[in-house]
Amino acid sequence: MRDVAIVSFAQHASRREESRNEIEILLPVVREALAPTGLTSQDMGFTISGSSDYLAGQAFAFVQALDAVGPWPPISESHVEMDGAFALYEAWVRLQHGDIDTALVYCFGKSSPGDVARVLSLQLEPYVLGPLWPDAVSLAALQARALLDAGQVTEKDLARVVARSRRNALGNPYAQLRGEYDEASLLEEPLYADPLRMHDCPPVSDGAAVMVLAAGDRARELSEHPVWIRGIDHRIDIQAPGSRDLTTSPSTRLAGQKAGVTKDIDIAELHAPFSHQELILTDALGLDETTTTINPSGGALASNPVMVAGLVRIGEAAMRLQAGEGHRAVAHATSGPLLQQNLVCVLEGQS
Repeated sequence: MRDVAIVSFAQHASRREESRNEIEILLPVVREALAPTGLTSQDMGFTISGSSDYLAGQAFAFVQALDAVGPWPPISESHVEMDGAFALYEAWVRLQHGDIDTALVYCFGKSSPGDVARVLSLQLEPYVLGPLWPDAVSLAALQARALLDAGQVTEKDLARVVARSRRNALGNPYAQLRGEYDEASLLEEPLYADPLRMHDCPPVSDGAAVMVLAAGDRARELSEHPVWIRGIDHRIDIQAPGSRDLTTSPSTRLAGQKAGVTKDIDIAELHAPFSHQELILTDALGLDETTTTINPSGGALASNPVMVAGLVRIGEAAMRLQAGEGHRAVAHATSGPLLQQNLVCVLEGQS
């Protein structure tokens, strides 16, 4: 198994990009990620993207985004129709082959022009649930209700997650929602989709993220503080929400075990678009909030660019390890309805 590290990361997110298309959003982020390495896109052994053509409303929209990378002369390139975190997984596997030493991972999503609720409904099974067109918030509300009725969490627990997220996001320049809030005032706000309030839901954003990976000694050459991927795995639960226990996440638990999540985690960046999902993920990964800092960036409750937020969790965790805020971190990404598919990545800073 080759050692692979994150050597550079850059991101951008805004609530709504009125004047720029996906290529124009992505281009400066690619440049920012490449700049500290001294590399160009042509120096990369492998390039891979993550996005969704449904957001652009155009088949093979990801091909146009290659203009932001510069694919001529021809490059070795791939694409996944998922969050960029899953593109990172493919890049990690590709680096294990041993014939290349660097990889560029990028993702983008501009969801503001379209109907995100309708787009995400297309992830549902097409025979029984799909024709009902339930949106992500309605499904999340069913999951939150199941948790509350099972006595596993309280509404105060949800408010505590939101208050911490908004407070942590004060230091995040890419957050759309931030500030000092107390649990009591949050609980006084009206219900949006019972039992969820508006603040329990993510601010859907436009954005992009780019990451440079390198293997072994090449990583040490490119960065003084490479962040090593010590374990990575992703698993999937059954697609139909009615056929699984929504109060738990077995796929996250298994992925965490396979990736090597242990008790000595300093930082956890969890892709939890809804407040109650952070509690499910924390339990599935066996994290202790008294010893692990959960979502120091504010998480997806502060900024949630579709198809980007998962890779951002990995990048945020890596950059904090680079800055010396901890030694070991876990990052999580999800895709599909109600935490259906989950990726877990264990990161370790340079000693």
